[in-house]
Amino acid sequence: MALRAKITNPAMLSANRQYASPSEDPLLQRNENDDPDDVIFTNNYGVRSIELNRPKKLNSLDGSMARKIIPRLQEWAKSDLAGVVVIKGAGRAFCAGGDVAALAKWNQEGPEGQQKSCDYFALEYKLDHMIATYTKPYVAFMDGITMGGGVGLSIHAPFRIATENTLFAMPETTIGFFPDVGASFFLPRMEGALGTYLALTSEQLKGVDAFYHGVATHYIHSSTLQALEARLAELQFPDYMPLKDRFKIVDATIEEYSTGLPSARPHISGELRQTIDRVFHRDQPSIQTILASLAEVRDQSPSEELKSWAKKTIETLHTRSPVAVAVALQQMRIGRTWSIAETFQKEHDIATHFMAHPDFVEGVTARLIERKKERPNWQPNTLNDVKMADVHRFFARDPSKPGLSLLSSTDYEEYPHAWIGLPRDEEIWSEASSKAPQEVVVTLLEKYNGKQGVREKVAEALERLR
Repeated sequence: MALRAKITNPAMLSANRQYASPSEDPLLQRNENDDPDDVIFTNNYGVRSIELNRPKKLNSLDGSMARKIIPRLQEWAKSDLAGVVVIKGAGRAFCAGGDVAALAKWNQEGPEGQQKSCDYFALEYKLDHMIATYTKPYVAFMDGITMGGGVGLSIHAPFRIATENTLFAMPETTIGFFPDVGASFFLPRMEGALGTYLALTSEQLKGVDAFYHGVATHYIHSSTLQALEARLAELQFPDYMPLKDRFKIVDATIEEYSTGLPSARPHISGELRQTIDRVFHRDQPSIQTILASLAEVRDQSPSEELKSWAKKTIETLHTRSPVAVAVALQQMRIGRTWSIAETFQKEHDIATHFMAHPDFVEGVTARLIERKKERPNWQPNTLNDVKMADVHRFFARDPSKPGLSLLSSTDYEEYPHAWIGLPRDEEIWSEASSKAPQEVVVTLLEKYNGKQGVREKVAEALERLR
């Protein structure tokens, strides 16, 4: 039966618990203004489901929701009856982001309001880190709009299911903010320069493209999600079974519901993918050199499609918040060296600086509240006006503010579940160095247990290698 979020305060964890209890963290204390129905928790045999229930707000994540989800995840982490956790959204969105309109309103109240915004980000990042280090199989149904805060609830999970409705993006530079919720960790680890491209431009990945590019680990049709959840509820794991073995069973179970891919390759493939990898390469020293590379493509490429793409991308970058773009680029360059815990701690420092910067209120007001078509009045107003000294200040800890304290000490340098998705380009190309193309397909299909998408991914990667 469904359990409304307003009931049941989960029991405190034992003395040897992994996570700190709500009573030990003031940010986890329930607020009298919290909506009792914004999250629905359901128990169904071995599945514990979290349904984000603000469909009119596209399930935008706020403090009320986070304060309910965190203790429930803590409770399930110690329960032998909880086998798999599923998170999903009501309506046409999984989660369209954080409730940034409320944050912008708080920021206009001055330092006290800005601190409320910083506290929200601290709460959100604690939740995201918990998901990234969770000790049970955690499955995110990315069915519908998955942006910003919704990415934080899903991208660090071992199992991320895309459907034909998936719409993925990190749109922060459009509102005078930076790609957060752990983007410093996952975007630089995407293949080639895709992560940097998505971070700076806020470009969207639709449907199966999220699967091909590693944002999702599986692709199934939305009509089968309910049946999959029921099947996951039937799974039983012996107490002694290692987490990785449980992951293998869940992976195989999800794969049972794979019924084919709607296209044999992603939209970003071939020459376009090669151009993105070259233009947004990590060796590009500045946004100016990226713009110069784009201008070269626009002016000299023999492909009309690439010329059009380059022209559009240049225009896009010039409409974004200049300081946000510059900070995001620096973030992509150095975030690859941060551990998962460092990522959230350092992103909280950056978010704290943005709450005191005028671009956030300007961007949210213009784009989301008033929905103006004109370019917001950014400060500074152009990319050339942004000074590196100003960018570096966003990455410095404000000594007057406490750093982010996470709910557990668990940490890692690479995702321990990275093997669950499709093979990466590097692995494909390594196999191709000593094997014929068909042999590469056979080898990787065997290694990945016949996983849907392997054959298509190998074909596209080998085409770019030639």
